Amino acid sequence: METSIPASEAPITDHPKMTVIGTGYLGATHAVCMAVLGFDVLGVDVDEKKIALLAAGTVPFFEPGLDEQLRAALASGRLRFTTDFDEAARFGDVHFICVGTPQAEGSHAADMRYVDSAFTEIASRIDRKALLVGKSTVPIGTASRLTELVQSVSPIGSELELAWNPEFLREGFAVKDTMHPDRLVFGVASSWAQRQLEAAFRPILDEDTPSVVTDLATAELVKVAANSFLATKISYINAMAEVCEATGADVNLLATALSYDSRIGGRFLKPGLGFGGGCLPKDIRAFVYRAEELGVGQAVGFLKEVDKINQRRRVRTVDLIRELADGDLAGKKIAALGAAFKPNSDDVRDAPALDVARFLYLEGATVMVYDPEANENAHRAYPDLNYVDSMREALEGADVVALLTEWDEFRIADPAEIGELVAHRRIVDGRHALDADAYRADGWVYRALGRPTDPQTVALHEDARDDAEAPLHR
Repeated sequence: METSIPASEAPITDHPKMTVIGTGYLGATHAVCMAVLGFDVLGVDVDEKKIALLAAGTVPFFEPGLDEQLRAALASGRLRFTTDFDEAARFGDVHFICVGTPQAEGSHAADMRYVDSAFTEIASRIDRKALLVGKSTVPIGTASRLTELVQSVSPIGSELELAWNPEFLREGFAVKDTMHPDRLVFGVASSWAQRQLEAAFRPILDEDTPSVVTDLATAELVKVAANSFLATKISYINAMAEVCEATGADVNLLATALSYDSRIGGRFLKPGLGFGGGCLPKDIRAFVYRAEELGVGQAVGFLKEVDKINQRRRVRTVDLIRELADGDLAGKKIAALGAAFKPNSDDVRDAPALDVARFLYLEGATVMVYDPEANENAHRAYPDLNYVDSMREALEGADVVALLTEWDEFRIADPAEIGELVAHRRIVDGRHALDADAYRADGWVYRALGRPTDPQTVALHEDARDDAEAPLHR
């Protein structure tokens, strides 16, 4: 009769072979970077087209530096891609599950179909001691539920273990955040799982990267808690922008003053159009939904207002553009600079910039959208808008310019030069990314959320900003 080995006594693979199930933004980045770090990695996906692109050295999305790392990993022979789950089960000692958890249709809940399917497909084929590691952002309690699921379908039953290792990638910095993270979180149910994860991240741990070992539920919670905190901080300063608009105060000066408080700090205390993308909006909604299921909805009820504040920024930005367009957008030409939810990304999921462009279009404006990387994705999302291939094309003859994504190309543009292209020198800085003084000096009417418009107040605040930027004894 075969006897199982207790997890505490099971052998550890010092240099584990890895599979990465799901080769979207998270999975492709993780697979590439782990191969660059020296591991043998097999990327797995059901999308044959995506697998073919990656195997040929092409990243199917925009992420600075990842193309070069992909080519290096393929050339090393340590990275391959497949659609064959049988091959993956035979190959891997540690299997990372990196599939998406989008917002469910008609609900704020997370759609768990892809996660459940990925875990089931790989677990049902594993016939030797191995570790499944979830990296997707999931509702609390998912890991416990999935443990029962995978052990019920696996030939080795309870010998198949599950751990959780949340990701903290920032789009535009994903390679750095994978290879040199600010922390690692290991949610485990046994010492064997912990030691196997430590072996899988040895090169990163050897850099003295902080690591936190937790139970499964805490590891799941870390990611949604972090995203909720960031969303709250962003929406807080944008709520203050609303107050500033009503009182004539300057939200940028307010944020600067707050940032010197060591208890608060200045990171993410930046007013503007608000957050978007494939993580923060859907994650905070799913968090609230799950908390309500667990009977603790009141504890995170404030996140509903965080979401509302974020959505109001989009509407208020349209209000500012309309005001500059003499109160009526019908027939006006608007240059919409930016479509991605942030610079250095082609991600338009829940993008504030694209929402603003759509609202302008619905009010009858002719909207000329230009984004250095996201035009193609934006066109698929909103085909009725006009997309152009350069900033110059977007600006020509514009009645109002709207800076909606703070790409460097837009930030460093010379106000005098672009002023020669537009019909009227009127600009709404939706990201507080431009030099307001320089634009006003070149005859532009400049507006931004939470910034004063009265000329005398503007002059006073400009003097205050100059003083704030001077080397003072603080």
